[in-house]
Amino acid sequence: MTSDYLQKLARLRTDANRSRWTEVTAHRAPHKPFLLLSVMDLAAQGELTSPFIEPGFDLIERFARYWDLVRPPSGKCNMAYPFFHMRSEGFWHLVPGPGKENQVHEGITSSITRLKTVVLGAELDPELFQLISEHKSREELRAVVLHTYFAPEVREKLLLEASENQQAYEYSRKLLKAAEKTLPYGSDKPANIRDQGFRKAVMTLYAHRCALCGIRMLTPEGHTIVEAAHIRPWSDTSDDRPANGMALCRLCHWSFDRGFMGVGKEYEVLISPLSRQEHNNPGPIMTLDHRPIFKPSDERHIPDQECLGWHRREVFRT
Repeated sequence: MTSDYLQKLARLRTDANRSRWTEVTAHRAPHKPFLLLSVMDLAAQGELTSPFIEPGFDLIERFARYWDLVRPPSGKCNMAYPFFHMRSEGFWHLVPGPGKENQVHEGITSSITRLKTVVLGAELDPELFQLISEHKSREELRAVVLHTYFAPEVREKLLLEASENQQAYEYSRKLLKAAEKTLPYGSDKPANIRDQGFRKAVMTLYAHRCALCGIRMLTPEGHTIVEAAHIRPWSDTSDDRPANGMALCRLCHWSFDRGFMGVGKEYEVLISPLSRQEHNNPGPIMTLDHRPIFKPSDERHIPDQECLGWHRREVFRT
């Protein structure tokens, strides 16, 4: 059975116009291979628990990371295209939304937003799902995709990306279980693994919502307006606990790091009086003053007042 799917993955129907695609992607469009690699990554993390695949944020983000890593010279980072056209491979079956059966056509590939208005997701063959769920067969399938559709130097990058993503995921799971203040979390991890893992943990807890202003914006291409911010720098504390962090939009992150914003003892937003001085025009930021912050539902990961107290003393501008 494995050999059947190895052959199917080695014979994907892709655009093979040599004037459009270079040797980096074996002169073929990489959309379908990137999508399959992304699905395998979710399976490796235990996030794929059934043959049904939803075009959700995690999958879109994985696809975007692969695309940005290789940066093919043609086309654009649009996961809707392979998600729809994979149906021609025989193992990927689109699941239309209620009453949308007659609307499943190529026009829905213009964007993920358009795709989601018509299809709920896709269903893998049960046999392929089983193979992707098991480590040995999954890595055999991954190897076929890498060797068939990418140049040797690119294969190594993609394999490293998959490995680092898995390590970051495992580290994020560890952080989500962490509550003790005494352990140096992350000191044994490379910086890129540590940063990715901390980000995954914080984004999970805050659901991509800024703790200070509450904004939440996700693009169909897998980008978010918020960043994972440490309260006390990891370089000073080796403290990667989510309680030493918050999800902050770029404006709030910049303002927090430079002392124009802070968090009080009652978890209220603090706005520095210096933000109004001279030629500053803080605009809507002033409306946040003394509003409660948005906190994780898990009390173990609510921002640590010891860390926030350090920020109020050492960073916040009074």
